[in-house]
Formats: sequence, C-alpha cells, structure tokens
Amino acid sequence: MSALITLDSVSAATPDGRTLFENLTLAVGTERTGLVGRNGVGKTTLLRLLAGEASPRTGEIVLRGKVATLRQTPLLSSEDRLADLLGVGSALDRLSRIEAGEGTETDFAEADWTLPARLDIALADVGLTGLDPARPAASLSGGQATRAALAALLLAEPDVILLDEPTNNLDAEARKLVADILRRWRGGAVVVSHDRALLEGMDRIVELSSLGAAVYGGGYSLYVERKAQEAAAAERDLASAQRDAARIDREVQAAREKQDRRDAAGRRFAAKKSEPKILLGAMAERAQNSGGRGERLAERRREAATEALSDAQGRVERIRAPAFELPPSGLPAGRMVLELEDIAFAWPSQAPLFEALSLRMAGPQRVAVTGPNGRGKTSLIRIAAGELEPTLGNVRRGVTALMLDQRAAILRDDQTILENFRRLNPASDRNRAQAALAQFLFRNTAADQQVASLSGGERLRAALACVLLGDRPPQLLILDEPTNHLDLASIGSIEAALAGYDGALLLVSHDEAFLEAVGVEARLALN
Repeated sequence: MSALITLDSVSAATPDGRTLFENLTLAVGTERTGLVGRNGVGKTTLLRLLAGEASPRTGEIVLRGKVATLRQTPLLSSEDRLADLLGVGSALDRLSRIEAGEGTETDFAEADWTLPARLDIALADVGLTGLDPARPAASLSGGQATRAALAALLLAEPDVILLDEPTNNLDAEARKLVADILRRWRGGAVVVSHDRALLEGMDRIVELSSLGAAVYGGGYSLYVERKAQEAAAAERDLASAQRDAARIDREVQAAREKQDRRDAAGRRFAAKKSEPKILLGAMAERAQNSGGRGERLAERRREAATEALSDAQGRVERIRAPAFELPPSGLPAGRMVLELEDIAFAWPSQAPLFEALSLRMAGPQRVAVTGPNGRGKTSLIRIAAGELEPTLGNVRRGVTALMLDQRAAILRDDQTILENFRRLNPASDRNRAQAALAQFLFRNTAADQQVASLSGGERLRAALACVLLGDRPPQLLILDEPTNHLDLASIGSIEAALAGYDGALLLVSHDEAFLEAVGVEARLALN
C-alpha cells in the first residue's frame, strides 16, 4: 500500500514554544486510522499538519493526495446557503446561469455537468435527500449542519479525509451515520475521537504522545487489550528494576563495609611499625587504588540501576491513567433530591421544547436525559440546576446541586488551575489542592497553567478535578456531555470515580458505554 501522507521525524510545538510531540514518523494510506492520546498532546495540531494548514517545527511532511477536513463549526455569513456549506455554491450558480441562458464563455469552460447528480447522491448518503441547496445555512439544525459537512467531504472526493471529534454532541442516529460513512469510505481516513464505538471500526489505532506515535493494529478493543498487556509488562519491569536497585544498594553497602574493615586492619598493621616504611607506603597505595576502583565501579553500577529504575517508572507513569476516589457527599438514602412536576419550556416566540414533563429523584439515583439533538436536553438540566425557569410547572430541589456544562464555565480564564481550585474549594490549602489536581494529571507546575491556555479536554479535566475532588462533592451532580473532549484514559478514570460516587447524578450523554459504566438506572427520554 503506497502512502498518501508521509511524516518523517516531525515535531510540533504550541505558539508559546511548548513542545507537543517530537520525532513523529508515520505513513497514512487507504486505511481508517483512529488517532488517540492524552488531552493537550497535539492531536488537533497533527490534523492541521496533515491538512497542510500548518508547518512542523522540524521534520518533513510529504502529501501525495488530496486531503479534506470535516468542519464542525464552519465560518458562515448570514447570506450563506446550504450550497455554500457544501462547498459547491459557485459551481451551482455557474450551472444556473447557463440554464438561464446567461452563461459566459468562462462558465461553459468551467461547468461541472456531473455536479447535480453527485450532489443528490451525497445528500442521500447523509440523510438529507431533497434538501434545497438554496436553503439558508443558518436555518439548519446542528445535526443537519453536521450531515451537510459530511456531504461536503463526499463531494470533494479527496484521497484522505480528516475528522476531529466528529461525533461530539451528535445523537445516536447521527453517530451511526458517521460510522456508516467511514465504513464505506475507500480512501484514507484519520479520525481524532474518544467515541469508543466509532474507534471500534478503525483499521488501526495510533496513540500520540510527546515521544511520537505508537501504532496498534485493529480497532478499539484490540488497542485496549494491547495497552493492558503493555501496562502489565511495565509494572513487572518496574518491580524488577526496584529489586535490582535495592540489591545493588545492598551489595555496594556490603562492599563499602568490607573495604572499611580492610582499611581499619591496615591501619592497625601499620601502627605496629614492624615493617619498613617503604613497604608500608606501597601497601597503603595499593589499598587506596583498590578502594578507589571499587568506589568507581560501585558508582557506575548504582547509576545504571538508577537509570533503569527511572526508565521503568517513566513507562508506568506514561501508561497509568488518572486514579482517584471521591470524598463522600453525605446524601442520605431516600432523600428527595429533585422533583419536576408537569414542567414545560419554550424560548420566546418559539414552540415548546417539551411539555408536561415530570421527574422525581431520590437518594443516590442516576438518571440520564436522552433524545435527539434539539429536543431540549440541555435546557432541561439547566432548569434542574436552577439556571433556567420553566415556562410552566414546578421545580423542587431537596439538596445542593452543581452543574458542570460543556464549556466548564465555573472556571475563570484569567486564573490558573490551582487558583480556580482554591477559589471553588476555599477549605483546601495549597498542598491539598496540588495533590487533588495531580490525580487529574496536573502535576507540579502544570497546575500553574492559565485556564485560558488549556485545550478543550484539559479545561474539562480541570473543571472535573475542581468539582469532584473538592472539599465536599455536591449531593446532586449535573453533567452535560461530560466525556466530550476528554481523552480515553481520563474517561475511564472518571467512569470509575462516578461509579463509586455516593451522590445523585443527572446526566446528558450520547456515550452509551459511559452511561452503562456509571450505573445509570433510569432514563428520561425527550422525543
């Protein structure tokens, strides 16, 4: 298989000079590649390099095919039409002028007569059959805009497509559409995603780290299996290195004590003055040289053992996911947490998003709000959190609640992560705050980063640390798509923590694996 994109010893950095990754060598051909890695490691930057939108700091990138990128949030003006979102506005206008008898010589020379048929096929492929290309782009729903962006990829007929978190905020039907398109795609595809169902359909997983890329054949489950094997091997190597280092320390200490005894015996022998001074001097010199060689050999052995131990610890550190336990919320069993009684909500001059909706949560119950895009899920949980008032109906809250939205708005951009943590958890001193943030991989000086400089995943991870590991978690935790933008390791850790959380959970999430892992026991469907 010939490579369509080749990267040779590529490195990249942030605008402020922080290294993202180094020595990245990778070939992209006609396979589906899932790109994973910790938040902030440079996955989106790598997509920009592959698209030719940015240049590497060092190394070389060779493009041998046409590349197109899925645009989730295209920059459109109020005059833009669906055709413009699809990237064929000018081409369709040209055909319209020709059909109206107003075409110029240039129009005839550049006309793409196959476009209408290809456009119909592309729109059908993404579930937008019959949609008028002249329709204002602003009138499209979020789901329709994503489908149109996928259709634009198909119309461009590239050799390689690049997708950055293509299923974020999509409902189950739209997620299935993305997976179906990728399954039928015959060119190359590079997909940055934390969607485990989508990653299962990849031909290979590439894990990006600061050291470069590691390639794992197969989909997500095989990747997880290989990672578990690597983690087990790393732990075994660490245990072996620790044993070796301890053994060498003992042997070095024993050799030093033996040498000390020899030196002491030599001094006692010399004190007797029974031998000529010249002989005693030679004996002392030999002893000193022998002791020096022994010390140097011991130091080299100790340095080698220390280096091996450091390498083993580094491997384990890179593989380990964040691990933590939440402090208790103190929510009594059976305590009324939230009650919604026949509520309705509508934005001004708009049709109701939902009507006559009721819900009662008691004790540490876990409820997921589900439904297609645009049906009011986020509005409902904002009502539950007290951020919105219902148009009709009553809301009763029995415990303290805290909502964490997708933008992590509880964090202040002009503060560091550590400053935000201590502001939100005033009873925590600096040491406790540092320890809590370290569990979410913000160790040492990483906790001093300005929130404004964080990637989307890092920002959400910081907000979760502030909420979940603070002085005392809320008794009702409300989360809106909490896995969006998080890396896979962080998702797994948060799943484990929430599974052990003793408070109530109200969640909006399209991630079925996440809902199952945190123990959701009831669903409120908005259809």
